Amino acid sequence: MGALDGKVAVITGGNSGIGLATAKRFVKEGAYVFITGRRQAELDAAVSLIGKNVTAVQGDVSNLDDLDRLYEVVRKAKGHVDIVFANAGVVEPVSLAESTPETFDKHFNLNARGAYFTVQKALPLLANKASIILSGSAAWQMGIPGYSAYFGDESGFGLLRQELDRGVGQPRHPSERDQPWTDGNSHDSRRL
Repeated sequence: MGALDGKVAVITGGNSGIGLATAKRFVKEGAYVFITGRRQAELDAAVSLIGKNVTAVQGDVSNLDDLDRLYEVVRKAKGHVDIVFANAGVVEPVSLAESTPETFDKHFNLNARGAYFTVQKALPLLANKASIILSGSAAWQMGIPGYSAYFGDESGFGLLRQELDRGVGQPRHPSERDQPWTDGNSHDSRRL
């Protein structure tokens, strides 16, 4: 008996990475999984890797018609959902100066809008005590040089000030910065 015996899971971005690993583990624990992804060839490969108790539904989570189709497949096959794992996302760093409406829309539509509507569209199928898991990046905790502003000390300006003192366009990798939470004199800025 597995921890997820008889459960039905929907995993967006289930054709690779964390989504695929999660799908494999859920099936090992007894769940039936529905995985999504934009590319059919990768979905087919994922289904082969998972091996059993899996249905792949090709689609883009930023497309509401694709989400409706996904949940219609789930409704017809299983009638309910016990676990929604909104995992689909993209990271293609573009600096603020180089960002375009198209790059913004691509990231926002997939990473924010896609997760939001993945959950909203699941609502009518959610079983009693269903779980919703939102997967996201931890990049906000460390920042990406050239793409973020950094805050660190009690005043809120320590690391940002260091960056400004170096000059715009000369960011350092976070590992090269003075980390106020390691010098013993400042509070843990990761909680700001």
